[in-house]
Amino acid sequence: MKQVLQNLKDGKTIVADVTAPTPKPGQALVRTAASLVSAGTERMLVEFAGKSLLGKAQARPDLARQVLDKARREGLLTALEAAFNRLDQPLPLGYSSAGTVIALGAGVSGFQPGDRVACAGGGWAVHAEVAAVPVNLLARLPDSVDFDSAAFATLGAIAMHGFRLSGAGLGDSVAVIGLGLLGLLTAQIAGAAGCKVLGIDLDPARVELARTLGATAALRPEAEEAAAAFTHSRGADAVLICADAESSDPVELAGEIARERARVVAVGAVGMDVPRRTYYAKELDLVVSRSYGPGRYDPAYEEKGVDYPAGYVRWTAGRNLQAFVDLLGGGQVDVKPLISHRFAIDDAPAAYALITGKTGAPSLGVLLTYPEISAEASTPVWRPGVEALAETSAAPGVLRLGVLGAGNYAGAVLFPALKKLPGLRLVAVASVGGLHAEHARRKFGFARAASDENAVIAAADVDVVAVLTRHHLHAGQTLAALNAGKHVFCEKPLALTEAELSDIEAALAAADAPRLMLGFNRRFAPHVLLLKEFLANSGEPLAMHVRANAGTLPREHWTQDPEQGGGRLLGEAVHFIDLMAYLAGGPPTLASARALPDMGRYNQDNLILTFAFPDGSLGTLHYLANGDKSVPKERLEVFSAGRVAVLDDFRRLALTRDGRTRTHTARLRQDKGHKAAWEAFIASLQTGGPPPIPYAHIFGVHRAALAAVAALRGEG
Repeated sequence: MKQVLQNLKDGKTIVADVTAPTPKPGQALVRTAASLVSAGTERMLVEFAGKSLLGKAQARPDLARQVLDKARREGLLTALEAAFNRLDQPLPLGYSSAGTVIALGAGVSGFQPGDRVACAGGGWAVHAEVAAVPVNLLARLPDSVDFDSAAFATLGAIAMHGFRLSGAGLGDSVAVIGLGLLGLLTAQIAGAAGCKVLGIDLDPARVELARTLGATAALRPEAEEAAAAFTHSRGADAVLICADAESSDPVELAGEIARERARVVAVGAVGMDVPRRTYYAKELDLVVSRSYGPGRYDPAYEEKGVDYPAGYVRWTAGRNLQAFVDLLGGGQVDVKPLISHRFAIDDAPAAYALITGKTGAPSLGVLLTYPEISAEASTPVWRPGVEALAETSAAPGVLRLGVLGAGNYAGAVLFPALKKLPGLRLVAVASVGGLHAEHARRKFGFARAASDENAVIAAADVDVVAVLTRHHLHAGQTLAALNAGKHVFCEKPLALTEAELSDIEAALAAADAPRLMLGFNRRFAPHVLLLKEFLANSGEPLAMHVRANAGTLPREHWTQDPEQGGGRLLGEAVHFIDLMAYLAGGPPTLASARALPDMGRYNQDNLILTFAFPDGSLGTLHYLANGDKSVPKERLEVFSAGRVAVLDDFRRLALTRDGRTRTHTARLRQDKGHKAAWEAFIASLQTGGPPPIPYAHIFGVHRAALAAVAALRGEG
């Protein structure tokens, strides 16, 4: 299918052929008929992408500082590779579209294939022939609403939410500053609610258009005088700022034309230097509107389909979306006069040249249109996207790899390493959205891309499956691949529950079972191998201390979700438990855990964990989210028999014995053992030798982590 993508690295806006997405649970797959190009958010993004590296750094000094901090912590090459990988990721454009439902993910109710819908959401309602959209971001279209009009629904919902925040009602006077798409929709919504509307803009053509749509309108230089006449000198009951400007002039103007104790709502992106004297004298209420209503940016609402009860939250993002298309259906709002241009999706770059001012032509509502659905069937049929190629062969001894997941870790760390391994053939890569899989195929040389995991797991020409998806999927995908006779490399964690661990353990115990390798890469790092050799034959147990300055993650981040990520202990701290198990020669036999109070900011991710090992060694792990990220992330100290080893962030290893210290330094980059881990796995499969990580370690480390989680919950 065709999709519009933005490359942040070279600034190009392209129409790419990508694999169609597979709908996840709670999503509907929609074949797009029309989508709206945003002259605000998308224009700013495209303009940012077009800047030089220096220009990008100047525009986003916060991101530039992050790169410099990473370079100081992890090495210059590591930081540059991570930064360029981020810039090289294809960015899907679009957030407002309309089309026809063609398939449903598990658990979706209220919609069925063939339904005509409006779609909302950045990353969801994208400019693509097919899109997977969460059910709470869909609105069913009345028969009288065409797709071109419905494509405005997301912007309409933004205007709807801003108007609701104003508190304006029947008979109130409402001033709308800025008569772009957002302002003109807001003016019509206010009019439909029985308000008297005054529109204000710098552009005479837009002022005139507002008048034709039923509003009183004035140019900016006459705004104060026009507002006084419009409100009989009382001032506006509500002012909605819909302008897009770096200047704070719209905020200043809003204060001048508002009545005492009125409400000013900033809906557009404007400067926020508030004139205190004006706002104080009138005791004005200034509100910043956030997108299109409650539920926006809430993963539970958007991704999991958890709606808010109408009795508590009457107007959610989804209900605002539906209310707007209902206004379209009833004729209270008309967007057809706002459409200035239409472009076929193949000509999408021309649309962006228009809205960024490269053509010099004026524009307002810019639509992308898509090939019409065949009229042969009222309910279109969808099949999971996969590039159809002949089965891939490989030289004797070369393993054919299929990958599930193509996120940032895969693209930045793993795929560059795998591409260099001679014993591996990159055959297939799958991601649910399809987009990142297609990008990985082109960049790293996979033979084909897919959006359905079964296209990899069941493929006859795949010998090894790498599981790089979100944590809650690891156990099920690993088990499915093992049962299909595939060897498996699974990123940590292997599982989130004891039951999942037991199922995988049973599958591996079967006769002629495939091999399992886990992404415990730190035990393969060059500095760790030197450290292990230094401690060999010490004759005493080890006292180990790991400090991980992991940094904060938002509480709503998916890794913090017990269902998807399992929390940071299972999601990342398990790495350090395995590192200690490797040094001690066996998994922990005892585990204890305590956490600092969360204080409403953390999520049991300031941890002090203690482990006992079979040989008498002890290990402590301080996993902390409350530190400063400029401090290096990882520090390992080991004491045994007059020997001290200190490893700082996989860049400096100091080995001290008999008063002398040997130092090993990696100046330009870290090496945490990712490539070496895969080399060991490939060698074990080719020679039939033992698994690189003993299964007793894999399962023992996970059970120790689960025991620590239980202790944190008071269950231990």
